[in-house]
Amino acid sequence: MEIILLERVAKLGQMGEVVNVKEGYARNFLLPQGKALRANPANLARFETEKAQMEARNLETKKEAESLAAKLDGQKFIVIRSASDSGALYGSVTPRDAADAANENGFTVDKKQVVLTGPIKDLGLHNLLVKLHPEVDATITLNVARSQEEAELQASGKSIQELAAEEEAAAEFEIQELFDDIGSAASDDDDLAESAGVETPEDAADDRN
Repeated sequence: MEIILLERVAKLGQMGEVVNVKEGYARNFLLPQGKALRANPANLARFETEKAQMEARNLETKKEAESLAAKLDGQKFIVIRSASDSGALYGSVTPRDAADAANENGFTVDKKQVVLTGPIKDLGLHNLLVKLHPEVDATITLNVARSQEEAELQASGKSIQELAAEEEAAAEFEIQELFDDIGSAASDDDDLAESAGVETPEDAADDRN
């Protein structure tokens, strides 16, 4: 199907170009989204008549998008989610979650503007593209964590695997310290018994031998 692009569309062309696309793509996306018109004499004439206004509108919205992109690009937002010890989320983070996180921090982002290259199903830092305008993008980072504290650790560069390893090492250290304390206490008891002349279980065993 031949269409007239009313704005720049990635991998298709610029505003005003007549391109050939699959009918399903045109019917289900380009035409209902107002990104294109069917290429027929009436629509071609209409485009030529309204071209100057469309270009002016496009320039205005592009400038607004560039202003927002300058502030939004590189921003990091925290999303708290439940997850397993291995870091797998119980569910996934969606474009709506990303838009909500940005909006809660004073930005205006629609979920339709958020582009996911794949589902977010793990804890960690995830970079997302936000299409603010056909010609203007911004990149944000979602810090997906189980708590604010964990998010801060992830932001410092530690992965969920490193955090789990540190927690495991700390637990093993505490257990070892506990055994050391028990051993030390038992040794102190033996020393006291010897100084008081009391036969310890070890001494009794030696006497029997």
